[in-house]
Amino acid sequence: MAEDCGNHEEDKRRHLYHRLFVGFLVLVIAVLLTVLIIWLALRPTKPAFRLEDASLLELNLTLTPSSNSPILSAVFQITLSSRNPNDRVGVYYDRLDAFLLYDAQRVSAATSLPAGYQGHGDVTVWSTYLSGGGTLLAPYMADSLAQDERAGFILFHLRVDGRLRWKVGSWMSSRYPLRVSCPALFAVDGDSGFRFQRSPECSVDI
Repeated sequence: MAEDCGNHEEDKRRHLYHRLFVGFLVLVIAVLLTVLIIWLALRPTKPAFRLEDASLLELNLTLTPSSNSPILSAVFQITLSSRNPNDRVGVYYDRLDAFLLYDAQRVSAATSLPAGYQGHGDVTVWSTYLSGGGTLLAPYMADSLAQDERAGFILFHLRVDGRLRWKVGSWMSSRYPLRVSCPALFAVDGDSGFRFQRSPECSVDI
């Protein structure tokens, strides 16, 4: 009889643990579904970046005496804007590093842009200098750069790599990688040097 009572108590405990586990599982699923429904309803849109202005202050191509390898020295001043198009979703920029590319090769050091929060519909503007103290180029790239300059136009690309988070109310998403690419086309003017041509909206990948 005592053995039957012991088995009965064991069954009751097992049933109680099972009910607690099922209840906890249902709660977790309900929370996840709520977050998913809110996320799908809001559907955050990627921030819109634009290269508002750019100045090419210095562009020098020299040869090293030892190897005749071309070295590019360049100084840029850029003004970049970002707009949060979402009505209910904020954006936290955790890290933003900007640099210039020519023909897929980096020609300036990475410069950190101020991180921070961007509210609904807000616009953030960054202005900074980007410079390269001496970038070693492949000979064909030096030839391409010289040809572009003779043709009257030089195309660079501004790249911004970083990480962002979405904020909905008190809920914060995990970090997402951010990659921005902005064409920076300069017209070569014999009198005034290089003149920036207004570029289209930048491409944004998240």
